[in-house]
Amino acid sequence: MTDIRAANNDQPIMMINTVLFDMDGLLLDTEPLWGQSMLRVAARNGIPIKAERFKDTTGLRIYEVCEHWALHFPWEGKTAHEVAEEVLDDIIALSKEQGRVMDGVHKLLDLLTAKGYKIGLASSSPQRMIEALVVHFGIRDQFHCITSADVVELGKPHPAVFLHCAASLGAKPHECLVLEDSVNGVIAGKAARMKVIAVPDVLHFDDPRFSIADMKLSSLEQLDEELLKSL
Repeated sequence: MTDIRAANNDQPIMMINTVLFDMDGLLLDTEPLWGQSMLRVAARNGIPIKAERFKDTTGLRIYEVCEHWALHFPWEGKTAHEVAEEVLDDIIALSKEQGRVMDGVHKLLDLLTAKGYKIGLASSSPQRMIEALVVHFGIRDQFHCITSADVVELGKPHPAVFLHCAASLGAKPHECLVLEDSVNGVIAGKAARMKVIAVPDVLHFDDPRFSIADMKLSSLEQLDEELLKSL
């Protein structure tokens, strides 16, 4: 599939030395499992939420999602925070059982390591979920920094999680490349003034909102040293 690149030939070339990864849907094939876990936990707790309403909370952190449920679909029993923790327990277990590392991830991480890039993970998922899954799937040691939106005030599409991760790595925004599968993630990366490559799933690949990315790929398998240098 053809790459989509921003028209930025009039800008000076900046050297990319840091690569920041999203997790769900980009590193790990866990994005579809969130819906399963949320529906399962909602049913156990008598929360009258349906899958078609999940779009109302797209991009929110799970604690914010459950607070939204409590406001619009009130239930008796557990607090919103307790329900969020239950969803996290469920999604972690389900991801370990059914998730997988996305195509091209191992090869790309090995390439970045060999070439001396700083490698970060910046995700809206809670820290305990990120740590549990990157350890389970054997990729934890290849990241120099892991930043969850837990540690910043606002999640994506706000750029805070990317800026925090970059600062932790000693990298300036113009030295960073963000790899993202979601529109909110791409917006966050661009708002952070970083280069962004979008890697959407097949169902959302033609979403015109991805046009703000510097490049669009159908898989991380396509990202090689030549493309990295072209940024």
